[in-house]
Amino acid sequence: MPAALSRRQFALSCAAVLGARKGLSFATREVHVGLDPNLEVGLIQPELHGQFAEHLGTCIYGGLWVGKNSRVPNIRGYRQAAIEYLRGLVPVLRWPGGCFADDYHWRDGIGPAEKRPRTVNSHWGNYVEDNSFGTHEFVELCRLIGAEPYITGNVGSGTPQELRDWMEYCNYPSGSSLSDERAHNGSAQPFGVKYWAVGNENWGCGGQMTPEEYAHDYRRFTTYLRGFGDTKPFLIACGPSGNDTHWSRGFFDSMRRLNQVNGFAMHYYSRGLDNATRFTAEHVREQLGSFAAIEKAVVQQRALMDGYDPQRKIGLLIDEWGVWDRISPEEEKRYGRLWQQITMRSAVAAALGLNLFQRQADKLVMGNLAQMVNVLHAVLLTDEEHCVRTPTYYVFEQMKPHRGKTEIHTENPDSASPEGLSISASRKENELVITCVNPQLDQALKVTCLLGAAKAAGARGRILHDPDFNACNTFARPDRVVPKDLPVEAGGSRVALELPPLSVATATVRLE
Repeated sequence: MPAALSRRQFALSCAAVLGARKGLSFATREVHVGLDPNLEVGLIQPELHGQFAEHLGTCIYGGLWVGKNSRVPNIRGYRQAAIEYLRGLVPVLRWPGGCFADDYHWRDGIGPAEKRPRTVNSHWGNYVEDNSFGTHEFVELCRLIGAEPYITGNVGSGTPQELRDWMEYCNYPSGSSLSDERAHNGSAQPFGVKYWAVGNENWGCGGQMTPEEYAHDYRRFTTYLRGFGDTKPFLIACGPSGNDTHWSRGFFDSMRRLNQVNGFAMHYYSRGLDNATRFTAEHVREQLGSFAAIEKAVVQQRALMDGYDPQRKIGLLIDEWGVWDRISPEEEKRYGRLWQQITMRSAVAAALGLNLFQRQADKLVMGNLAQMVNVLHAVLLTDEEHCVRTPTYYVFEQMKPHRGKTEIHTENPDSASPEGLSISASRKENELVITCVNPQLDQALKVTCLLGAAKAAGARGRILHDPDFNACNTFARPDRVVPKDLPVEAGGSRVALELPPLSVATATVRLE
């Protein structure tokens, strides 16, 4: 604990945070967690904090892309505020879908915008897509915000040649007809796209396939995806919906050569029974409890894959995840398909997800929240000139210090309870980062982390909390839920902090 902060001051500061609402009272429970900074779990790849953007509702058009002639302040057609908020926050961005990917033909989105065909988005409302946002616009977006591009190819209605040509167009340096076409369209340098998914949800909207049928198509498509130029492609197969072991076994049993697979992507949504801002306490508990099932699915899917791939050359991804609440028809009509408000509850859900990804850092290589702007579990909401950072945005910002560090072993007595303390901890050299999530609605937690042989020389903390689990940032009140400083007691072999109900706290600890 810093010398300037006495134990009495620490207690009073915590009480101020915990008693933010007049008349609020709840029990406080003590939890002692063992951390071993020298017992490593795995490297926290920045890609575990990835995002997903689909041509759905106003995620792209009206959200990220407003056009060069828009009255909304923009950078070459990209919403300026979105670029500023997302820059440095997003390590990898998946596009163009989602269900949209298996009905998308990439040539529709290249060349002069005024000459691009107008097509129908058959999956999301049959609106007319003008294709003004295509491959070049996507790659430039990634460069503007510092994200690695991740492209999902069309297997459902496409051909191996179409996907193979897209890869050449993006990655071959120069001299071929396709690379020269890319240069003519404005990019002499190759895009260097590393991540390529071969289809999306091919068990559903991507073709209604059996795992055996999909494995057949995957083998056929990837035979021609050998890479072009200096970028070796990371080829990603469609994994299961949730913890569907039948799909996973069927796929791997049908593959003849596993070296055609670099990644295997599962999807897992946490469904909600209420409109985002009208959740009941019972339904909050039910939705947040789903993250224990997601963690179980990660462990079981990785164990299943280990039977085929004991050296773990194939990475496990969760490239669609997040809360999916009951959609309000009125909000959807005004703001676009699958628009939902993001609340304090949503933020806690995001933190539970990132915490479990980090705890399982030895089993996962990527996670992409669905979706980045205006759709489902968004980090930004927009409307005309307004752009609001949601509580979930601040969770990603608050947990960013974990990236590139090594997850360490934790002994958490609450680990078996979906409603108990969620914790992850990572270390790099003499910096230790701890994120604690209290998903309980009526109980505060006093958390003491015991560091074993390590010694703490000081710490700083941030907390995201609102006593109303339906609280959100609106266009009229954009800063209702934002992080605040949190006092952290750090000295010797212990770190202590207090969490009110439904809160996310991150402590950055300096080790001796």
